[in-house]
Amino acid sequence: MLEHTFIHIQGIGEKSERTIWSRGIRTWEEFLCCDGRVFSDSRDCLIREQLKVSMAHQSEIGFFAERLPSCEVWRLYESFKKKVVYLDIETSGGYMGADEITVIGTFDGSRVRSFVSGSNLEEFEPAIAEYDLVVTFNGTCFDLPFIRNSFPNITLPPAHIDLRFALKKLGYRGGLKRIERETGIERDAGIRGMDGFDAVRLWRAYQWGDSQALQVLLEYNAADVVNLEPLMELASRELKARLLPFAA
Repeated sequence: MLEHTFIHIQGIGEKSERTIWSRGIRTWEEFLCCDGRVFSDSRDCLIREQLKVSMAHQSEIGFFAERLPSCEVWRLYESFKKKVVYLDIETSGGYMGADEITVIGTFDGSRVRSFVSGSNLEEFEPAIAEYDLVVTFNGTCFDLPFIRNSFPNITLPPAHIDLRFALKKLGYRGGLKRIERETGIERDAGIRGMDGFDAVRLWRAYQWGDSQALQVLLEYNAADVVNLEPLMELASRELKARLLPFAA
């Protein structure tokens, strides 16, 4: 998808990008090799220079994350999914004071990791540094602000895809669990039907000495992060097909 993208270039918006595609120019290389005029000579020249810079930075996700509109960062997924991490947090819900992180779950496509308050939460900061792209559901409003508040010096991955907004562009609305059901993703019977309120309840039970409650909470959180992967694949595939029928 990245090689079809022009919207990261200064002065190129959605309309101009569609104009480029409508001229049969579908990749950066095709624009560089095009003999005819797309816009004006001076504007075409500027675009070519910026495309050369883009090609020189093609392996640097931060370069594109800084230049793409936030609603278009999903375009980076195909090119950088080898360094993706899916993330979800649970919080105390304000139990016994301030609302604090209780669990951070991550999934990198092969391994689930759980970082638990009072146990190994401090290991999250060096662990997240391994990745270039973080995928969440509603992380813009919830997970990432909480994390930044809890880890003031943390360096998060340079690119973030919030599936809440990516999936909304495809007509999916509501919370994560609702969208999972709509797309045919099923949870294990033991955690089916649970939500964030149950996560708070389970943490309280654990604080009162119920070790089994923590295990259920970690299973619930693990499902949250593991299920983000097929939703990310769905969003990437369908958004690309809608935007670029010729590349689907």
